[in-house]
Amino acid sequence: MRMKQLILICVAFVFGCSLNVSGQGKVRFITLSEAIEIAKANSPDALNAKQNFRTSYWEFRSYQASNLPALGLTSTLPNLNQGFSTYQDSTGNRTYVRSQYITTKMTLGLTQQIGITGGSISVNSSLEGSWNQEGYNPYPFLSVPVNVVFNQPLFTFNKFRWDRKIQPLKYSQAKRKYLEDIEQISITTIIHFFTLLQAQVDQKIARVNLSNYDTMYRIAKGRFQLGKIAENDLLQMELNFLKEQAAVENADLNLENAQFRLKSYLRIQDTSHVRLVAPDEIGFFTIDPSASVALAVEYSSTSLDFKKRLLEAARTVNIARMQDRFDANIHVEVGLTKSGTTVPDAYVKPLDNRILGVDISIPILDWGVARGKIKMAQSEDEVVKNSVEQESLDFRQNVYLKAVQFNMQKNQVRIAAKSDTVARKSFEVIKGRYLIGKINGILDLNNAQLETDGAEKSYYTALQTYWLNYYEIRKLTLFDFRASKPLEFDFTDVK
Repeated sequence: MRMKQLILICVAFVFGCSLNVSGQGKVRFITLSEAIEIAKANSPDALNAKQNFRTSYWEFRSYQASNLPALGLTSTLPNLNQGFSTYQDSTGNRTYVRSQYITTKMTLGLTQQIGITGGSISVNSSLEGSWNQEGYNPYPFLSVPVNVVFNQPLFTFNKFRWDRKIQPLKYSQAKRKYLEDIEQISITTIIHFFTLLQAQVDQKIARVNLSNYDTMYRIAKGRFQLGKIAENDLLQMELNFLKEQAAVENADLNLENAQFRLKSYLRIQDTSHVRLVAPDEIGFFTIDPSASVALAVEYSSTSLDFKKRLLEAARTVNIARMQDRFDANIHVEVGLTKSGTTVPDAYVKPLDNRILGVDISIPILDWGVARGKIKMAQSEDEVVKNSVEQESLDFRQNVYLKAVQFNMQKNQVRIAAKSDTVARKSFEVIKGRYLIGKINGILDLNNAQLETDGAEKSYYTALQTYWLNYYEIRKLTLFDFRASKPLEFDFTDVK
């Protein structure tokens, strides 16, 4: 494999030199690991993955902030109310009198949600002023120095309790999903990388074949003139030569297209020509399929998604059971209040202010609406449970098979490399025999060329399959098997 890589680098270097000579730009050599690192930093998928994670991060931050005390200030600017109102004198007669007054109010409040019980407690302080323009108002100011309000629903759905279970799970899933997106970027890069690498190989094969058939066509014309081969063999050799000319043009076009796609994905904006170095220096190792399944269950976002879906289904059942049923709410309000002629006077020796109430809601007849909602939610919950159970089995089986498939690639790559070497030697032997006149028919030569081309392409296909399988098993397990540790990332870089 070292010799194959050296040959590829040399061919790429010669090709690059020819490009420089022709003035088409310099050549940039890129390995698979370099391409993956560039894609992780610059590709459109990398930018989208960061934005998706930021959305999840700020969603979780908003959830955390909702559990903290909220301090707010509300104020009503001077409000003018002018019109008519009823007035009853000492004799009991009622009449309409014109009224005109100005009111203003300011309230400062601190509110805290009680997640465990679903209630809330708030501490408020307010000052209100009212001035009647048509009559005498001896106490225009009303103060509430402190007022404590407690609300506690007894039999209603507690959103905060369920959020405490689901929101942290969603954020953990988002972090794992980001790591999986990064691994998917590696997989996409491998596809683009080997598409271009295969195009490079196809171009090299086409040019080498064109050179070979050019030489053999010239020899065939000389032999035909000497009467050593039939005209049909000469025409067949000419046809092969023309086919290889067309193959070179197609290979050049495919190479340009593949290069454009890779550079676009990596967001390489310079005009250099990219030449790839085959990643055939592989340190083979095996993965225990059973261990890979355990790792996937422990680290993948899929396992967290199963838990989240089960919790969300159970939450839906709880909502159906609590809503539109018997409900009660306790409201307690304790504070101080005082009116006064001036603002300071309104705060002198305030009086107690207490409110205690219990609101009760009892549905008497709903014709089975609430019961129907509960049954529908329970049915949906069973559907989710069955779906999660089946998907969990399929997920484990998929991870197990991916590990087995990865372990098989060791022999597949070695067989493909050996086949490439054998096919190349066979072609050189048959080509040599044709050049010295030991064989005149070109059928064996054509077959040998096809075998050689196919074997070389199969080798790079085996390489691509190996690296795809490796990063796919990394994505499924979020585990670096070479370093024997879970995949990690500093999420502060993407917040």
